[in-house]
Amino acid sequence: MASVSVDQAMGRAIELAARGLGTTSPNPVVGCVLLDPAGEVVGEGFHAYAGGPHAEIVALAQAGERARGGTAVVTLEPCDHRGRTGPCTESLIRAGVARVVIGVRDPNPIATGGVRTLTEAGVEVEIGVRADEAEAGNLAWLTAVRRGLPYVTWKYAATIDGRAAAADGTSMWITSEAARIDVHALRGTVDAVVVGVGTVLADDPRLTARNLRDGTLAIRQPLRVVVDSFGRTPPDAQVRDGAARTWVATAAEVGAGEDGRVDLTALLRELYRRGMRSVLLEGGPTLAGAFLRADLVDRVVGYVAPKLLGGGPAALGDAGIRTISEVVDLEFVDITQVGPDLRVIALPRKREG
Repeated sequence: MASVSVDQAMGRAIELAARGLGTTSPNPVVGCVLLDPAGEVVGEGFHAYAGGPHAEIVALAQAGERARGGTAVVTLEPCDHRGRTGPCTESLIRAGVARVVIGVRDPNPIATGGVRTLTEAGVEVEIGVRADEAEAGNLAWLTAVRRGLPYVTWKYAATIDGRAAAADGTSMWITSEAARIDVHALRGTVDAVVVGVGTVLADDPRLTARNLRDGTLAIRQPLRVVVDSFGRTPPDAQVRDGAARTWVATAAEVGAGEDGRVDLTALLRELYRRGMRSVLLEGGPTLAGAFLRADLVDRVVGYVAPKLLGGGPAALGDAGIRTISEVVDLEFVDITQVGPDLRVIALPRKREG
């Protein structure tokens, strides 16, 4: 096999890390590529599930003695603590790795310290190779750990004129089957799916991740969360069907805001405490508006259908914006056609001051 550059190896490690999306929480996604002293790839690995072997351990097992004197290229700083698995730093040092190249430092105060331990053991350490890409691949986890709240993606489906339903309330189906399949794949990458009780009462959704062609459920299901301030979720609602875990979050349990409804920041704080690092907000316009009003949306994923309704509820309700100067500016990061629809991914721009 031909030798590869450290830059190329990091690109491959980032690809490997993505295979763990949706299955590693509360741990990060991590990829690792091991190069021998000649620059040949001798081991690859990624963290597949919480409690399982870390990416470095998988790659070291593949490489065996060929790792000695080589380079470990890893997307995130190797852990330096003993949890359900031992410190990756110890394994790298014991294997005789001479150099470790890191994409991003670990912000988790429990696991950090890997760079110091490796350096003290005489291992050469380089930080920041393809850092932006490594950061983007682990954005939800990194953001969550840095602030102690899950990363929130608001997903919506609408016509090209911004309508989430017709004037009579019907909304099935605004977008195509291809878009709905894509949404189920998106559900499979997050830890929790959040809706309001209004959506449950109107549509009675299952909120599971499944194959729409045959109805089979994905192996791993996100937690289903119903924001239900006053406990109106019916006992026979499909979200209670046992196909996945469900939490009906009431104001009495979570805490109430000034309006007497569920305090959304408190809700996210509790989800983080339960190990949730990424949340998909699929609620209707009212809940979406409340999340935006509280500045709790990190990413927007919109599925826009080439259709016009001219009436009916908008995809977004009151977000507390009263004048054009208060508008939430977004930055497009991806626009892709999915079947006949467009999937638009955008990030809110940070406000000045």
